[in-house]
Amino acid sequence: MSTITGKTNLVGLLGQPVNHSLSPIMHNAAYEEMGLDWCYVAIPCDKAELETVTRALRVVDCKGLNVTIPHKQEVLKACNTLTSIANDIQAVNTLIPEKNNQWIGANTDVEGFVIPLKDHNLIDKSVVVIGCGGSARAVVMGLNNLNVKKITIIGRNETSLDIFVKNMSKLSTEKKISIEGINSKKLNVSQYIEEASLIVNTTPIGMNKNTTEEERIPLGHKIWENLSNTTILYDLIYTPRPTNWLKLGQQKNCFTIDGLDMLVEQGALSIKLWSGFANVPTQTMKSSAKKHLMV
Repeated sequence: MSTITGKTNLVGLLGQPVNHSLSPIMHNAAYEEMGLDWCYVAIPCDKAELETVTRALRVVDCKGLNVTIPHKQEVLKACNTLTSIANDIQAVNTLIPEKNNQWIGANTDVEGFVIPLKDHNLIDKSVVVIGCGGSARAVVMGLNNLNVKKITIIGRNETSLDIFVKNMSKLSTEKKISIEGINSKKLNVSQYIEEASLIVNTTPIGMNKNTTEEERIPLGHKIWENLSNTTILYDLIYTPRPTNWLKLGQQKNCFTIDGLDMLVEQGALSIKLWSGFANVPTQTMKSSAKKHLMV
């Protein structure tokens, strides 16, 4: 990274926790190649301080912020305006500076999620999404754009699941995509797993090493025994790489995608929004992140 001076501009990531994030590694590698005198830092921030921190960073002319778990919906309160996508899914992962010390809320997760799937035809296919948080909202919006036939959302909290399905179904009405919520505590989800052409894990399950191997697999190990080798597994987690779930898929000869691709793509899209540059070195971002993961 270039030397930080009094002229260096601040950009960064808000979340809790953020100490595991690869975003500073890949962003700063990109800025150096692009000749931007910017420094990207990870800033831990609790929910109670989110509004204060976002306001303070805007006052000191921070050039842009990414937002991660668990603030993608809470940060809506800090935005003066929202892009159409962020407004549709009510989730923000990118803050863009606006005049009068205000922020525009945007979402690059949607396009970032879709890009790694560009070579796969999912038209009229069935998809399973595990989880119903802020990241799942971006995933379902992206799947809408891919014209899938059916999306099954698997969750454990019935109230959250019902709200999620109701909100996301409104966005899928025009494209006539069926969205169904399944409570994994009450119903056997094996049938949905077996029918799916794509399964996406949007939960943090698999990230925590201080759990049993069974707990590091979404929905538990047994449910994946009849997984088809034609199913694509897409895990939004990128550390460890690969996750235990993706290892299981690889053993069954499934095509697997981890969260590093999405992380890089959504990050590059954020840089475009902040800098106005059309070309961002995504390969540099990905290679720098991979090197760090191998350390």
